[in-house]
Amino acid sequence: MSSVGFDTPDAAPGIRLSGARLHYEGVALFDNLSLNLPAGRTSCLLGPSGVGKSSLLALLAGLNAAAEGKIEASDGAALQGRVAWMAQQDLLLPWLNVQDNVTLGDRLRRQPPKHARRLHLLEQVGLAERADSVPAALSGGMRQRVALARTLYENQPVIFMDEPFAALDAVTRLELQDLAGGLLAGRTVLLVTHDPLEALRLGHHLLVLTGRPARISEAFAPPGMPPRAPDDPSLLALQARLLAALRRKEGA
Repeated sequence: MSSVGFDTPDAAPGIRLSGARLHYEGVALFDNLSLNLPAGRTSCLLGPSGVGKSSLLALLAGLNAAAEGKIEASDGAALQGRVAWMAQQDLLLPWLNVQDNVTLGDRLRRQPPKHARRLHLLEQVGLAERADSVPAALSGGMRQRVALARTLYENQPVIFMDEPFAALDAVTRLELQDLAGGLLAGRTVLLVTHDPLEALRLGHHLLVLTGRPARISEAFAPPGMPPRAPDDPSLLALQARLLAALRRKEGA
């Protein structure tokens, strides 16, 4: 662990989900679904709206009591207490300033904030000078930076992200992707996204969820390490391939 109490986990586990089942209003979203997340890598999950991506993420995080499935970590330990969640909305508390929103977890646990870790992360996301600002005084991109810092403040080896940059403008979204790609290195991450280019920029490998009941197929692993340049010609060519694959699967 670093001197500021924040470092990349040395042993982020791989995760295997098997036998996943979930019914909603009599319709089977999943039925005996399986999923593998490699240790210390970012997996990106794509698929059409309503197919069950967010439900699958919630199942893995233990937030969906209606779902069934066996979740195993590669190190044999339970995942409980080792997962951080980042939602699509920033979910900042309007009556708390930036630094108190970052340390919300400690507040809920009735623990003192880790000042060095908080400052380190606010510097990393470029908001150290806005530590005393309330959310209403921040732009949408700034608010998402706070949400990212809050997620990383928990310093967990496993992170689940549900379209966290979807509501941002194109330029801010690219900036946040670059930031997240660096800060999430070494952790086991599952990122749900509708954006093929985002998946190609941030994912070590890509997964596609389609059908009813839904099934997962692996698309392909982009070359190089994330975050990848958005104007890389090879990445843009892969984006065209991925879009075509997604259209075929949606039309199947």
